Amino acid sequence: MTSTSTFAPSGGSRLLRSGFIMPAILVAIVAVLVVAPLVRILLSTLTPAGIEAWQAVLVSPLSFNLWWRPLFNTMVLGFGVASGCLILGGFLAWLVVLTDVPGRRLLGLMATLPYMIPSFAAALAWGTLFRNSRLGGSAGFFETNGLAIPDWLAWGLVPTAIVLIAHYYSLAYTIIAAALSSVGADLVEAGQMAGARRPRIFFGIILPVVTPALIAAASLTFAGAVANFAAPALLGLPVRMQTLSTRLFGMIETGQNERGFVLALLLITVSALFLWMSDRIVSGRKAFITVTGKGGRTKRFPLGVWRWPLFAIAVAIGLLATVTPVLVLAASSLAPQSGALFSNWTLHFWIGEGGGEIAQGQAGIFRNPVLIDAIWNTIRLGLVVALTTMLLGLALAYTIVQRRGSLLATILSQLAFVPLLVPSIAFAAAYIALFGAPIGPLPSLYGTFALLVIAASAHNLPFAVQSGRSVLGQISADIEESARLTGAGPLRRLFAIIFPLAIRGLFAGAMLVFVKMVRDLSLVVLLFTATSPVLSMVAYRYAAEGFMQFANAITLVILIVCLAASFLAHSLQNRVQKWKES
Repeated sequence: MTSTSTFAPSGGSRLLRSGFIMPAILVAIVAVLVVAPLVRILLSTLTPAGIEAWQAVLVSPLSFNLWWRPLFNTMVLGFGVASGCLILGGFLAWLVVLTDVPGRRLLGLMATLPYMIPSFAAALAWGTLFRNSRLGGSAGFFETNGLAIPDWLAWGLVPTAIVLIAHYYSLAYTIIAAALSSVGADLVEAGQMAGARRPRIFFGIILPVVTPALIAAASLTFAGAVANFAAPALLGLPVRMQTLSTRLFGMIETGQNERGFVLALLLITVSALFLWMSDRIVSGRKAFITVTGKGGRTKRFPLGVWRWPLFAIAVAIGLLATVTPVLVLAASSLAPQSGALFSNWTLHFWIGEGGGEIAQGQAGIFRNPVLIDAIWNTIRLGLVVALTTMLLGLALAYTIVQRRGSLLATILSQLAFVPLLVPSIAFAAAYIALFGAPIGPLPSLYGTFALLVIAASAHNLPFAVQSGRSVLGQISADIEESARLTGAGPLRRLFAIIFPLAIRGLFAGAMLVFVKMVRDLSLVVLLFTATSPVLSMVAYRYAAEGFMQFANAITLVILIVCLAASFLAHSLQNRVQKWKES
C-alpha cells in the first residue's frame, strides 16, 4: 500500500502553491520601484533645506522665475498642444473612419507614424529651417536664403507648440479613430430617417458618443506636452523660455537638488490633477451603448467633390509631420552649412577624420568613440529594459487577472499604473532622490547603467501590464485549469504554459518598449553621465553646443533604429492576431 506521505506537500510547498508568495513579492517589487522614489522625494522636501526650497519656489522674490512663469508657459503649451492635437487628430480620424475619402489605409498609416519619430527630431528640423540670427551663429535655411524669420516663429512657445502638435496628434488620432469606429451605422441612419441634417447628426449623435475619447486624447496629449523636455529645451531655452520640465532640469544640473525636487512634486501634481479631472468628467457622463450583439458596420458619408481636396490636405499633413523632418535632418547631416542644405554635400559629419577646418576639427560621428559607446549603451538599455519590463508586466498582469476582485489585485493594479501620473523627468528626479546617495550597505547608483535600467523599467510598467493583460486575454483559461488540476503551481503554470503561449505578443510589446527607450530624452536627461552615454543625450548635447549637423546625424541613427523596431513589432502583432482574420 502506497503511503500518502509520498504525495503530501511540505509546508513551504503548500505556501507556494497557495499563491501567496508570488503576489507578496510583486507588491514588494512595485513598492520599491514606484512608491519608494516618490516617498523619498517628498521626504527630501520636508527637511530644513527642503522647507527653504518650498519657500524659494513659491513665495520668494525668485518665485516668479522659478515657478509662476514656467507654470504659465507650461499651461499655455499643454492646452495649446491638446487643442491642436484634437483638431488635427479628430479631423484625420473623421476623414479615415466616417468618410469615403480615397486611400484610407494610407492616410491611417501616415497618421500613426509621427509618434514613432522622437520629438527632438522635429525640433532639430524646425531649427534647421527656421532658426534666425537673433542668437548669433549660423542662421537657418530660410533666413540664409533671404526670408526674414520673426523671433516668435524661430524661438519660444509657438514653434515648441507646433513641433509637439506634429508629434502627438497621432496619439489623438488613434484614440478618436477607435471611438468613431464604434459608432454604428444604425445610429446615423436613424437620425437621417428622422430628417436630421449632417451638422445635427454630427453634434447630436456622433460627438456625444466620442466625447470620452476626445477627453482622453486631450488628457494624454496635454500630459505629454507638459512632461516633454526636448522641444522646449531646444527651441525655448536659447531665449530663456522656461517650462516646468526645463526649469526642473536646470535646478538638478546646477546642484540645487531641493528646489528641483520641489518642482518635480509640483509638476507631478499638475499632471495628475489634470488627468484626475479628465477622468472625473468622463466617469460622470451618461453612458452611450454603441456596441451591441448585432453585427456592426460603419456609416461613411460621401464627400462628393471634396474627396480629393481633403485627401490632398491629409497627405500634406502627414508629409509635413513625418517625411519633411526626416529629409531636412538627412540633408543637414550632409551639408557643411545649414543655409545650403542641398549642395556641397559631404560625409564628413558621418565618417570624416578630425583635424580639418570643418566642424572645428571634430571627426565624424562614427569615428567618435563616445558615439560608439552611446550606440551600444542605447541598444543595451532598450533590450534590457524591454526584457525586464515585459517579464515583470506579465507576472503582474497574471496575478491581477488571477486574483481579480481581491484587495491584493486592486493594490497591484493601482500601484502599477501610478507612473502614468508622473512625468518622465519628474520620475527621474525621484530616482535621484532615492538612489543618489548610499542606502545602508548599498552604494549610490547615480551615474550607473543599473539606475537607468531600474528607472526606465519602473516608468514603463503601466504599458507592460496593459500589454500583459491583452496577451493573457487571448489564452483560454481551460489550458491553465487543466494544468492546475494536474498539480502545477502558479509559477509552474506561468513559466511553462502562459509564457510560451504569450511569447509572440510579449515580444511585440517588448519591441515597442525598446523603441520608447531608444528615443526617450526626458527620462534619461537627469540620469545621464559621461560613463553611461545614450544616443538621445549625445544628440541633445551636440545641438546645445551648436553642432547641428552632428546632432541631426545622430537623430537619424535613432530614427532608423526606432522605425526598424516599430515595423518589426507591427509585423509580429499582425501574426499574433491572424486568428481575427479567419
